[in-house]
Amino acid sequence: MSDVGADPYRWLEDVDGDEALAWVRDRNAQARAALTGDARFAELRDELRQVLDSEARIPWTTWRGDHLYNLWQDTANPKGVWRRTTLDEYRKQDPDWEVLLDLDALAEREGENWVWQGVTMLRPDYLRALISLSRGGSDASVVREFDVDTRTFVVDGFTLPEAKSGVHWIDRDRIYVGTDFGPGALTSSGYPRIAKEWRRGTPLSDATVVYEAAVDDVRLEAWHDPTPGFTRGFIRRWTDFFRADSYLRRADGSLIKIDVPDDAQADVHREWLVIRLRTPWTTGDTTYPAGALLAARLDEFLAGDRNLAVLFEPTPTVALSDHHWTRDHLILVLLDDVKSRLELLTPGPDGWQRAPLGDQDGFVHVDAVDTNRHHSNEYLLRGSGFLRPPTVRYGRVGGDVIKGELDVVKEAPAFFDTAGMSVRQFFATSDDGTRVPYFVVGFPGGGPGPALLTAYGGFGLARTPSYDGMTGRGWLARGGTYVLANIRGGGEYGPQWHQAAMRERRPRAYEDMAAVARDLVDRGITTRDQLGVEGGSNGGLLTGVMLTRYPELFGAVVSQVPLLDMRRYHELLAGASWMAEYGDPDDESDWAYLKEFSPYHNIRAGQPYPPVLFYTSTRDDRVHPGHARKMAARLREYGYDVTFYENIEGGHGGASDNAQLAFKRALILEFLWRRLRSAGSAG
Repeated sequence: MSDVGADPYRWLEDVDGDEALAWVRDRNAQARAALTGDARFAELRDELRQVLDSEARIPWTTWRGDHLYNLWQDTANPKGVWRRTTLDEYRKQDPDWEVLLDLDALAEREGENWVWQGVTMLRPDYLRALISLSRGGSDASVVREFDVDTRTFVVDGFTLPEAKSGVHWIDRDRIYVGTDFGPGALTSSGYPRIAKEWRRGTPLSDATVVYEAAVDDVRLEAWHDPTPGFTRGFIRRWTDFFRADSYLRRADGSLIKIDVPDDAQADVHREWLVIRLRTPWTTGDTTYPAGALLAARLDEFLAGDRNLAVLFEPTPTVALSDHHWTRDHLILVLLDDVKSRLELLTPGPDGWQRAPLGDQDGFVHVDAVDTNRHHSNEYLLRGSGFLRPPTVRYGRVGGDVIKGELDVVKEAPAFFDTAGMSVRQFFATSDDGTRVPYFVVGFPGGGPGPALLTAYGGFGLARTPSYDGMTGRGWLARGGTYVLANIRGGGEYGPQWHQAAMRERRPRAYEDMAAVARDLVDRGITTRDQLGVEGGSNGGLLTGVMLTRYPELFGAVVSQVPLLDMRRYHELLAGASWMAEYGDPDDESDWAYLKEFSPYHNIRAGQPYPPVLFYTSTRDDRVHPGHARKMAARLREYGYDVTFYENIEGGHGGASDNAQLAFKRALILEFLWRRLRSAGSAG
């Protein structure tokens, strides 16, 4: 090995290095031998695959004009088919789908392991598309122009080589493009920092520069709105993960800054500018609170008018989760103690009217699946709960009617028997007295048993009730209890809940998680030896901290695609883009608190660490697989019970098709079931 200084396992950061991959293969073989060899694992994996490949599951769609588009994966099409249908057909039990692109056939024909990464379609007719395909599931992808009418890629059309690119149509012969143009074209986070306007038939090198961000910015975005009467371009320069400067780009190429707080989310739809605040904002004589949603007519706002309508103002228990436009109306998704309700807002000459939308069922989370925002006032709502399979309901607002009539157009089957199960919500008390909500799903009563606790707690993302057929079959139906904790760092109570665990306040999230773990034991739901904890990405960092800081609370730990080395995270792949969330390890004052919870730097000998499973992906080009590799190697050095598995494909999701996803989930559940059930049996 080469000299690696103070970090003896830095050689494992060499993603495709021979020595590192040999280490990975050895660990994978050990994990397979330990967990996958018996009939129970095979049965579990096959049951989970049945959930993923079920023909009866709901095809989730994207609404574009007259069609609903869907990527469908099943046993016959593991990579998937991109297809479309009409709303009338979608309502049917067996819709007539028009297949546009068969990824399995394409991969076989071209000898590439193509994984779908997304598509951008040309408005208003949606007859051309820019399709992004990655090799093995990484964020980096190639971009190819596709003719929807002929269902073929366009010869000599817009194409980009593999990179973390951003593309958007301007018109049939022009696109905005941000990609790796060569040296200096990317930010320190690895994303495009230059936006160009590229005309069909010209070399990419001749594309016109529209805007350049700084190297230390996170990324740059450019897009175009072709709505008749509101045609305009937009530029957004992200200076860090949460702060951005937004500009309106006029037809002559001139830019006008949209003067909102740089940490606010600005959304323009037709004549309206909607502003979602992360911190309080004083403009004119009025101060608006963090978490508020404001609206103004864009032209009047740009002219200096600051007469803003307050569409939503938070309370101690109610926060805005999301908002969705139809053509003329705005749907708000609200969380009241993490239970959802919807409101429909309509602008008019006397201000904005509001009305409740849909049923209000506390343990069923309802959100907008999609709206036909550029064409009509139709919308699709998705509702699901821990024990309630998803449904899709259709609604339409017409004329002055605010109340939308909803009808069920899709219902998913139940993948596990819920008889005797319940959903309960409790509140734990964290170290500083904060009430932390969590949901408990499973069979109540009967004494403590195996329980799986999970959370995310970062980047302002809220975790809400949802149906998971794999967890239902592989955990709940076997008698396990599932627990979802809504710890600080997430967005369950708005931006304040997130900011309470940012940077030097990050330990609040870990204290919250520990409080929930203790509360579960105090309530007799589980015991320490029967309590497992699982998380991925930022949640993988969370579970890494649980392992090293609170080992006495858990019987087993699972850490997926995790951040674990907080000294070097900002130098690995996209890590630099997250410094606004965690801090800058090169700043001594930031490292002073980061080192206190960085899991890789807090491994100690002789600790009561529970068994741990690390699951990562070689092709994850967002969170470096070196985090999990190095953590597992160091724990093994100290003689701890460590299982490690690295999927060669899959990207940040850890799996590139349903077979890999079923294997991944079965491996995790089998690991947990063996450790936690055996602990209960022994005790």
